[in-house]
Amino acid sequence: MNLTRVFSKYALVIVMALLSLIPFYILLYLALNTPSRTLFNGFVLFPDFHFANFSQAWKVSKMGAAIGNSLIIAIGGALLIILVSSCAGYAIARYQNKFHAIVFHVLLICMMIPAIIITVPLYTLMKSIGGINTHWAMILLMASNGIPFSVFLYASFIKVLPREIEESAIIDGCTPFTAFWRVTFHFLRPVTAAVVILQGLAIWNNYGQAVFFLTSQEMRTIPLAVSMFFQQYGARWNLMAAAAVIGLAPAVIAFLICQKYFVKGITAGAVKG
Repeated sequence: MNLTRVFSKYALVIVMALLSLIPFYILLYLALNTPSRTLFNGFVLFPDFHFANFSQAWKVSKMGAAIGNSLIIAIGGALLIILVSSCAGYAIARYQNKFHAIVFHVLLICMMIPAIIITVPLYTLMKSIGGINTHWAMILLMASNGIPFSVFLYASFIKVLPREIEESAIIDGCTPFTAFWRVTFHFLRPVTAAVVILQGLAIWNNYGQAVFFLTSQEMRTIPLAVSMFFQQYGARWNLMAAAAVIGLAPAVIAFLICQKYFVKGITAGAVKG
């Protein structure tokens, strides 16, 4: 009975893993096929391994510039989110008062507002401050999107950390500010890795706002570069899939790196109260 139950669990896990890999297989299948073959005109298990799709997609979509723009916005936005959210989460968790409670609840309310609702006022604001087609404005915009949820994560994590961590540092001569950055922030590696993974990927894949605020060809990010195969050139599935694979590769690498530090941080940064 136990052997059958264990076998059923592993079989279910394998089936779920295979199902989750189907979209990636289809993406690679399209990216490696010749333009004359798609899923819609006859499916064959193995593609044609037409690697010229990648070089053509890179050239046509100007993927190099798009990756550079996405890197600048994603790294800048993630760093700003970590800087602001960790400080705000620490203040809310350690210095509890009515003002901080109000700020925390306002941030929670902001998480419930769909981004599409504020697109028009955001566009008016971005245009008035000269932020259209600029890196700095998109960094601020992406950071403002991710700060509410990140503050919630940091505040929840810091609340379970013992206060003795900062108190011992303050006794040794640190101010509360330096105690946070030199001591407490070391124990926030797990939640920081989670913020980098969640918010970094959200910024990297953002299309709904980038399409409004990055209208010039030189400022296109990866989602905009991939979407051009549907807008300007029609539905060129092979090139679209090849461009998507190229744009997906840096995100997957960053995810694997951050996941490694996430697991390491959980074991190394555990604290017994």
